[in-house]
Amino acid sequence: MQGNEVFKLAVRAMEDAALQALEKNGLTPSDISIFIPHQANRRIIDAIGKRLGLSNDKVYVNLDRYGNTSAASIPLALDEANRGGRINEGDIVLFDAFGGGLTWASVLLRW
Repeated sequence: MQGNEVFKLAVRAMEDAALQALEKNGLTPSDISIFIPHQANRRIIDAIGKRLGLSNDKVYVNLDRYGNTSAASIPLALDEANRGGRINEGDIVLFDAFGGGLTWASVLLRW
């Protein structure tokens, strides 16, 4: 697969997974307090945030500081967001990832 096809698939798959998780829980993107995606590619992160209609302040990005930290990217971003006061009790946190083997998933968490 070429890079552009992977980009398109990742954006589509991650958006679909996020919307399914929200729908199954009776939520919409406007209910998301913070979105913590896998930190692999800024273009993918920005595209998904835009497709979900999230403002930039709801999309957590640390890719510029640490690069792609692989499977640790979401736990590291969660810890950093929490320590930075970006997550409060009762917040809805959306995690979204796309990775090796063309796998993807989303998780919702009420903090």
